[in-house]
Amino acid sequence: MTLTRFAIPFILLAFSSSTIAAGNTSNDSFNKAKKMLEREVYQDHRVTIYCGAKFDAKKYVQAPEGFETKTHLKRAKKIEWEHVVPAQNFGQAFSEWRNGHASCVNSKGKSFKGRKCAEKVNKEYRYMQADMHNLFPAIGAVNALRSNYNFTMLPNVKSDFGSCDMRIDSRKAQPPVTARGRIARTYMYMEQTYPKYKMSKQQRKLMQAWDKQDPVSKWECTRSTRIQMKQGNSNPVVDSRCESFGF
Repeated sequence: MTLTRFAIPFILLAFSSSTIAAGNTSNDSFNKAKKMLEREVYQDHRVTIYCGAKFDAKKYVQAPEGFETKTHLKRAKKIEWEHVVPAQNFGQAFSEWRNGHASCVNSKGKSFKGRKCAEKVNKEYRYMQADMHNLFPAIGAVNALRSNYNFTMLPNVKSDFGSCDMRIDSRKAQPPVTARGRIARTYMYMEQTYPKYKMSKQQRKLMQAWDKQDPVSKWECTRSTRIQMKQGNSNPVVDSRCESFGF
């Protein structure tokens, strides 16, 4: 078959899109993803993303000196696996999340939508939800208060957690400086990998700045490599910055 000069760009574009959208297609279980992270990725680096708190194999947290919280006291004792890019941010791109589905009916015959419906019906959503590149350990109370809020700069807001400089106000969150690079490279990964997720221009600009201000660490490179081995796909944003560590 002879290709015209007009057809070639479209073929290249299609190839490029399929290459970019090479996300998680090996595990659609959020619970399984959390177990793999705990046992096979973080087994020798049990440290939370936001507060740098250590935790043990049973997920109990050793709070850093000066850490405090006024809410979610029980959840402050253990770590939880946090979606850095909130599930709602990409979940709303699925019709099951927005509108429900004929299969999303509870035992009393009442229809439901949102995360539970998308998780029940849509495998593509479950793959995104279980993507380990987007899951990080966080103190439960921090995860709870951060909720599904987007990140921004909050220079006039005080920390909600004492010595852990995680600031939350008006449905926005500002993470500690030491977490910003990892957050940025996760947001960039999710946008490059999954066509259903797009950042706003303002959010993308912030993440590009944080990526430069907080360079990749050796642990971040190790984490990415381990996840690739278990999940089957890389985080090319992280990997492209890991050459100095020999990855």
